[in-house]
Amino acid sequence: MSRADAFHSGFVTVIGRPNVGKSTLVNRILGTKVTITSPRPNTTRRTVRGVLHRPGAQAVFVDTPGLHRPKTALGHRLNDSVADALDDVDVVVPVIDATAPVGPGDRLVLERAAAAGPGRVVVAVNKVDAAREEQVLAQLAKAHEVLGRAGEGAEAELFPVSAQTGRGVDALVAEVLARLPEGPPYFPEDMHSDVPETFWVAELVREQLLVHLRDELPHALACLVTEWEWPRIRVEIIVERESQKGMVIGHHGERLRQVGTAVRAQLPPGAYLELHVRVAKHWQQRPDEVERLGY
Repeated sequence: MSRADAFHSGFVTVIGRPNVGKSTLVNRILGTKVTITSPRPNTTRRTVRGVLHRPGAQAVFVDTPGLHRPKTALGHRLNDSVADALDDVDVVVPVIDATAPVGPGDRLVLERAAAAGPGRVVVAVNKVDAAREEQVLAQLAKAHEVLGRAGEGAEAELFPVSAQTGRGVDALVAEVLARLPEGPPYFPEDMHSDVPETFWVAELVREQLLVHLRDELPHALACLVTEWEWPRIRVEIIVERESQKGMVIGHHGERLRQVGTAVRAQLPPGAYLELHVRVAKHWQQRPDEVERLGY
């Protein structure tokens, strides 16, 4: 095989502060849903790998939790998982929000990306569909300035994109693929994510709870599959207080039924989903409970 025909592959870590649209961007790039999304910050709690297959290339996109100032054991664990995802990475895609000024959180994201090494940074300025042109230009200039101070300004490419509409995403992906080194495929062609089924179902439940509960208690929620004997699946929903348990269940169990119906619609036919709510006081502050939940 000539070098021109060589296969290229690598790991692409997507980082950003909470709620900048990382998961939506990864789903858009892959053309399928591999990670849950919601308007709530810190929806993503574990690194999720999605595999993009192209002729002669394979890119493994790693969606990460939002980098933030941690206040709990869970928050520290989420930040640690981002740091782990930046080890030995081939390309880093820092995502910043076109509709909000570049702040300390964005600067930290860009500096972390630059630390991955020269020639590895491809910046996505997201949500251009909701931003004015002058906002987008200002964000691009600011990101270039921050990267320049970090020693990566000349090497980095910056792309205005909309994960929501797909605008600019093809150009971003083309640049990422062009930066991948020669290497073998890491996953078979029919595999689009390394997410276990149990984790995926638990995440679908949490996604629907975020939809139905809105801002009431998103950070206090966790979900875990405790039994899987197809077609029966039992998911435990963990909250921190008894009052939160009632909020999740809803009047006469209506909210829990709505969540179960929405999740079953995304599962294979015949699935029987059982949802159980449990109180674990201050679980976010307890490293042992955070570990048990798989974070």
